[in-house]
Amino acid sequence: MDMAIAFVMGGAFGKIVTAFVDGMVMPLVGLLTAGKDFTKLVWELKPGAKEIMDETGKVTTAAVEPVAIKYGAFITVAIDFIIVAFVMFMIVKGINKMKKSQPEPAPAGPTNEEKLLMEIRDALKK
Repeated sequence: MDMAIAFVMGGAFGKIVTAFVDGMVMPLVGLLTAGKDFTKLVWELKPGAKEIMDETGKVTTAAVEPVAIKYGAFITVAIDFIIVAFVMFMIVKGINKMKKSQPEPAPAGPTNEEKLLMEIRDALKK
């Protein structure tokens, strides 16, 4: 059950981070880089073509999408990942620190049976 809750919370946290990066971080980064929108940055390998129609309006040649590497979207997702990884690292580090700060329980004293057996042992040694 704990694992299911962790997955749901992780998914929700991922959406929050994505909204934060898309709405707040990337516009600031774009402002620092002459107003470029990082999600639209592409490296076009092969240009596309528009659809061609004849006089009747019938499409004779379908449109062809350009072949491009969308490195701007990759940069945005990489920033998302770095933020999520950093937060998860800090959470795990905090949990580990809390575990270490708890004092270890003192070892339990011998039970009544163990005390009786020790007395028998000591009596036999004499």
